[in-house]
Amino acid sequence: MTARMDKRFADLKAEGRPALITYFMGGDPDYETSLAIMKALPEAGADVIELGMPFSDPMADGPAIQVAGQRALKSGQTLKKTLELAREFRKDDQTTPIVMMGYYNPIYVFGVERFLDEALEAGIDGLIVVDLPREMDDELCLPARKRDINFIRLATPTTDEKRLPTVLQNTSGFVYYVSMTGITGSALPDPSKVSSAVQRIKEHTDLPVCVGFGVKTAEHARLIGANADGVVVGTAIVNQVANNLTPAGEATADTVQAVVTFVSGLAGGVRSARLAAAE
Repeated sequence: MTARMDKRFADLKAEGRPALITYFMGGDPDYETSLAIMKALPEAGADVIELGMPFSDPMADGPAIQVAGQRALKSGQTLKKTLELAREFRKDDQTTPIVMMGYYNPIYVFGVERFLDEALEAGIDGLIVVDLPREMDDELCLPARKRDINFIRLATPTTDEKRLPTVLQNTSGFVYYVSMTGITGSALPDPSKVSSAVQRIKEHTDLPVCVGFGVKTAEHARLIGANADGVVVGTAIVNQVANNLTPAGEATADTVQAVVTFVSGLAGGVRSARLAAAE
C-alpha cells in the first residue's frame, strides 16, 4: 500500500506537477451515487482519493461536510459499507491511492484489528484520523504501519519547530498541511504563507507536503499547487453534491456529472501550477 502511494507521488514529481487530492463523503447522498462519484474521480483528474468516513460528531469539519456526513448516515452508510466502496472501486482501478479520512470512534467501535485487516483487503493505502495525536500511535498508527498502510499526519500553522518533528514521527505517504486554523471550508489561505510553511516542513522530512482547507476553485488550486506537492480539495466537492440534490436530499441525474465537471476544472488548475510558480 505504501508502494502505490509512493509511486503516484514519484510519477507526479517526474511529470513536474503537484497531485490533486479529492475528498468526498462515503455514502453521500447514498451508497450507489457515492460509488459512481468515486469511480469517476480518476478520469476527471484526481490523483489521490480521500474517502470520508461519516461520523455523527465530527469536530474539525465545517458545516458542509458535517451535513454530508449526516446525509450519509441517514442513508444507512456504515464503516463496513465505506470499506465496501473501496473494495468495489478496486475491481476496476488498481493504481489510484485511496486514503480513508475521519475519526477514531467508528474505528474503535468496529475493532482496530478487524478494521485494519479489512482496509488492507479493500485496497486502502492510507489513513487520516484527525483526533489521534502522535502520543496515541500505539492505538492505530503503528498497527497500520505494520500492515504497510500509510498513516498521514496533519501539520498546522500552530505546529511549531519543537512540535513538528514529533508530529512527523511515524508519518508516511505524505504530510497534510492544514493551511489555516479552524474548520474545513474556511477562507482561501494566503499562498505566500503556505509556501513558507511548506518549505519549513520540508526541512524536517522528505515526504511530499500536500495542502488543504480552503481551496475552492481551479485558480486556488493553481496558486497553492505552485509550491506544494499536492492540493487537497474537500468542501468544494461536497458542495457540488449538495447543490445537485432534490429538496429531499436525493441524488439527481446531474449529481455525479457536477462533481466530474468541477474536479476536471481543478485538475486543469493543478496541471498549470508549476507555470504559476515560474511567473
